[in-house]
Amino acid sequence: MTGPAGHEDGTPPGEAGRFDQRLIAPLVLGSVLNPVNSSMLAVALIPIGRAFGAPPSQTAWLVSGLYLATAVGQPVIGRLVDLYGPRRLYLWGTALAGAAGLLGTLAPELWVLVVSRVLLGFGTSAAFPASMSLLRSEAGRTGGGSPAGTLAALSAGNQVIAVVGPALGGLLIGAGGWQLIFAVNVPLSLACLVLGALWLPRTVPSGTGTRVDVPGMLLFAGSLTSFMFFLMAPGVAHAYLVALGLAAGALFVRRELRTGEPFMDLRVLAGNAPLLLTYVRQCLAYCTAYAFFYGYGQWLQEARGLNASQAGLLLVPLSATAVAVTALTGRRGRIRGALVVGAAVQCAGCAVLLFLGDGSPLWLLVALSALVGVPHGLIGLANQNALYVQADPARMGTSAGLLRTSMYVGALFAAAANAAFFHDGATSAGLHSLARLLLGVAAVFLLVCVADRTLGRDGGVGGPAPRGSGPGPAVQEGGGQRRRSARRRAR
Repeated sequence: MTGPAGHEDGTPPGEAGRFDQRLIAPLVLGSVLNPVNSSMLAVALIPIGRAFGAPPSQTAWLVSGLYLATAVGQPVIGRLVDLYGPRRLYLWGTALAGAAGLLGTLAPELWVLVVSRVLLGFGTSAAFPASMSLLRSEAGRTGGGSPAGTLAALSAGNQVIAVVGPALGGLLIGAGGWQLIFAVNVPLSLACLVLGALWLPRTVPSGTGTRVDVPGMLLFAGSLTSFMFFLMAPGVAHAYLVALGLAAGALFVRRELRTGEPFMDLRVLAGNAPLLLTYVRQCLAYCTAYAFFYGYGQWLQEARGLNASQAGLLLVPLSATAVAVTALTGRRGRIRGALVVGAAVQCAGCAVLLFLGDGSPLWLLVALSALVGVPHGLIGLANQNALYVQADPARMGTSAGLLRTSMYVGALFAAAANAAFFHDGATSAGLHSLARLLLGVAAVFLLVCVADRTLGRDGGVGGPAPRGSGPGPAVQEGGGQRRRSARRRAR
């Protein structure tokens, strides 16, 4: 494996032993592109449907199109980050996001808008794996521990901004129509391009190998896409999609186990149980989170009778609570405690949904938004910290991409649940049925967090970044695990 990444252009990357603070702005700004585009649409589906005369079954493709592109694109682009370095992929991705935003702003028909969302999904898939790869290389360059403060800032960009999105979307729609939620990508993309070109280093790629496993990527994409299409419209009539997904998945496994430079090293991944559990937690947590975003947002407009701007503003307390929780807990790097508390509060939030009705008072809606902000401030950051410690440093981009894929698989389950329970509109009865399902999912998530002993009692990050090529250590209580990891690296 190539050694710790360094600057190739001859410019000093920052004082030796100190994290280069110039990286924070482009990394955080790039990371907001995906979650803000995912969440702004929560309050825009009804206005867009009215503008194009399209039913919910058609506007749902605006959500699913981005989910599909992101779920497939994150690990694929993450692997390219491992092979070719994060700077190049970051710049190409943010440029594509800006072009897609412009296309959506000018879209004359719904299908063009769907194409724009798919391109946004691919374009915004580069920033997160690139960011995690750069953070790992900076830890290797400085020889310090994992940058908990920077990871917290990145989590704010990836998770907290997701809950700001509905409020921002509502304000933009109120100011100039739904087109503005696409147009906002243009200035954001330009800012990313300028900051990225100025401050992101030309690093030596951290991944092993020199060839791109195109057949493996295509088989992975085919298998995942088949399963996700089935989730969009589950039923016996579409069972063939499951068969196609299984067939492509079997060929993918066969290919990856036999090729010398696989897209996804399945042997290493299968041997890293802590990382696999992190992916499971991410999927479960965001199944509930996204179902709440879109289900609650639609219910506020259809059953409670609010407009898009009012519905977005009602989610501001969620954003404020999430920001506060991230700021208070981010630098501690705790993982297991944050996950358990976050899962428990998520259960409580789902339970409150059971008591909502068409005439629910505003104070209750505000209180619910504030309550649900707590897990948003805890869970995403905790899983991100776990990934940082558990993942193979040589495949950080791919591993980070798979974390996002897990999130969007959960989002697809959420979209399927919303479509099933809101088939006849976002009624209070449908919301209650959705809440019962989400309460069960949140309870399973809580059990997984409590039962995962690989995290230790108060596992956290903050020790020296692993520099070996194998999987990172599981997060354990105290410093014994870090000392054992150091001895293994020395050997």
